Amino acid sequence: MRKGWIFDLDGTLVDSLPGIATSLNAALVSCQQPEHTTSAIRGFIGDGAEMLVRRALVTDDSELVADVLEHFRAHYAKHWSKGTTPYPGICDLLSQLQARGDQLAVLSNKPHAFTMQIVESLFPATFDQVLGQRPGIPHKPDPAGLKEILASSAWMAEQSIMIGDSVMDLQTARAAGIPSIAVTWGYHDSAPLLAEQPPWMAHDVGDLARIM
Repeated sequence: MRKGWIFDLDGTLVDSLPGIATSLNAALVSCQQPEHTTSAIRGFIGDGAEMLVRRALVTDDSELVADVLEHFRAHYAKHWSKGTTPYPGICDLLSQLQARGDQLAVLSNKPHAFTMQIVESLFPATFDQVLGQRPGIPHKPDPAGLKEILASSAWMAEQSIMIGDSVMDLQTARAAGIPSIAVTWGYHDSAPLLAEQPPWMAHDVGDLARIM
């Protein structure tokens, strides 16, 4: 029976931290705000572009947030490819899953347009469904996007599993009533992931392949 695999994007399928950090710091400099180290920006990732900017600014100044966000999106649209690469072994794993007839999807808190662009560029003709953050649709850990994927006629919830590097991915899966696999090579520390008691944890892509 075919399995359904729903992947997070940043920190799970791709290492996008270098590209995000470059664009965020470029936006901050454009708005006369202090830059951050890449390691600090690692901790800002996971809740969408607006929250990324808010964490970088630590302010409720809505005008400044909007200004930095606009600069970030403009820079990222032009330069994301210079700092976004699939993790080693991911492309081979996806090819193996496709070859055995499994269903594949991406569910990300990255804005939908960027999510689509990255997936189509790095993983062409691989995923059956790709959803990023869209206006009016709550993002993870709300299960709305995941339920939308599972509601597709090609999917069966009882045969589907969510894979991600963050607590919110595990919480999203739980809220939708499906199991999850936590991966530890991304942007979130292992201890919070372990505290969520996911059915499986993968420390590298080889681990993930064995689980799947």
